[in-house]
Amino acid sequence: MAASRTLTTFRLPPLPTIREIIKLFRLQAVKQLSQNFLLDLRLTDKIVRKAGNLTNAYVYEVGPGPGGITRSILNASIAELLVVEKDSRFIPGLQMLSDAAPGKLRIVHGDVLTFKVERAFPESLKRQWEDDPPNVHIIGNLPFNVSTPLIIKWLENVSQRDGPFAYGRTQMTLTFQQEVAERLTASTGSRQRSRLSVMAQYLCHVRHAFTIPGRAFVPKPEVDVGVVHFTPLVRPAIEQPFKLVEKVVQSAFHFRRKYCHRGLGMLFPEAQRLESTGRLLQRADVDPTLRPTQLSVSHFGSLCDVYRKMCDEDPHLFAYNFREECKKKKCQSQEQEDDRESSRL
Repeated sequence: MAASRTLTTFRLPPLPTIREIIKLFRLQAVKQLSQNFLLDLRLTDKIVRKAGNLTNAYVYEVGPGPGGITRSILNASIAELLVVEKDSRFIPGLQMLSDAAPGKLRIVHGDVLTFKVERAFPESLKRQWEDDPPNVHIIGNLPFNVSTPLIIKWLENVSQRDGPFAYGRTQMTLTFQQEVAERLTASTGSRQRSRLSVMAQYLCHVRHAFTIPGRAFVPKPEVDVGVVHFTPLVRPAIEQPFKLVEKVVQSAFHFRRKYCHRGLGMLFPEAQRLESTGRLLQRADVDPTLRPTQLSVSHFGSLCDVYRKMCDEDPHLFAYNFREECKKKKCQSQEQEDDRESSRL
């Protein structure tokens, strides 16, 4: 009991402020890496509170930078915090935090896009997918330039129940540009509805927790920042492979202002496009004159189910790539033009 009490009452000792850390180690945000520092510990505390109860939790923080959110996590009675930081300039400041929190903070100098977090925490933390989420959390102030590819990667991990989700339905609390946060949480029919909306919402319960004004960051970004919380669903709303769902959704939103049949037609070779698109929409019972933003997750589920059957009927269909066909047509057109030019010489 004494050990448990010590674990749940830990507080960091007095330390230099984040602003002083930045001065001490001469840290500057690199614009090309979309780095923006959050210095207000009241806001970092709020981000951590939105993650839920972290008592005795194992937390994976991505992109800790100078360590603002890191401090708030360490003060949240966690069991262990693992941080992965790509920029070596931040390691000494993080090491100072590690020294102030013995046995609490592990630092990895690496890339979150390739780091194997499924091997990072004890096997005993793993839960069945149908159970409550494990006591493992992902928290991070993501650089704008990696936020979208990273969340797509993690959504694919959710669908396959691997990576951070090998432990079960691991919850995530992450920052995004406000526009991206609005897309992730946009409802059917809203102006912000996008590919990200569908890909996130068919796999997770997604909630916009709160907005941080851009002026709270150093340097100040041109946009505000949204904090978004994700909890993977016990059962995905679309029960088809991730890559198939991604292909259907990407195609639909390629012409987001046109009727949905226009984008969905990109799933099929030109020779059969009209007939196959009509068959897809008819079998899925989807109105071809709906805009992509008007399609619900249920609509996309029906479209994916029918497209899967069409791919089973034609083994070459899923490999079809609209852009490759366009490139070939462009090359053929250029060759014909070159031939005509040569015949005139």
